[in-house]
Amino acid sequence: MADETGPLPPGASQDAPVFVISIAAELSGLHAQTLRSYDRLGLVSPGRSPGGGRRYSARDIALLREVQRLSQEEGVNLAGVKRIIELEQLVDELREQVAELHEQLAAAHAAAEQAASMIHQTYRRDLVPVDRSAQVVVWQPRAPRRRPEP
Repeated sequence: MADETGPLPPGASQDAPVFVISIAAELSGLHAQTLRSYDRLGLVSPGRSPGGGRRYSARDIALLREVQRLSQEEGVNLAGVKRIIELEQLVDELREQVAELHEQLAAAHAAAEQAASMIHQTYRRDLVPVDRSAQVVVWQPRAPRRRPEP
């Protein structure tokens, strides 16, 4: 699988921490010390090897490029970049939640439709539909007339 960061090892995902810091620095166009600073500031959180070395994923490298673009081209300070990244991650999480809720709602709707269908199948077929637009008049007999007293 290849993407804009270059070839990934076979079977590796975008989130697999596979790049050592020197390769990540080269792929992102940044100095290794800058990557360490960004890690300390919490802008990028690379994985760690068993020995404690930083391991960057393709997604981390894309994020490093975005940090660089925001700070250099857009003039956003690093605190602002961190906030932008946090908000973008929150938006992504909320989009995932909305998608899950849509799926749950569709499943609930389908279940309700199925339940209604099952109930409709139990209706008696000899019932006659009633026209609800017709008016109903209730007849009340008149009170008997009183005869005048003599």
